Amino acid sequence: MDVDMTADEVAAAYVAMGHSVAEVNSSKGDNETDEEFAARKARNKEHLVLMKAKKKIDGTTSIWGSESFTAIDAAIAS
Repeated sequence: MDVDMTADEVAAAYVAMGHSVAEVNSSKGDNETDEEFAARKARNKEHLVLMKAKKKIDGTTSIWGSESFTAIDAAIAS
């Protein structure tokens, strides 16, 4: 989906991506089954992939500017 986001909205989206990175890199919770843990990691990886691919309304230009995707790319690849 193409979006038209303000700079503040882009910054908030980037922060949210950091939360997903933390979830992907987290350990299995004590009350979490293996299946729940795998599903949580998969949902957060999918979120990262979708958010990284966001384009502006023109459908071509990325919403992202100079943000670092090092941790995000590592989480997606893990």
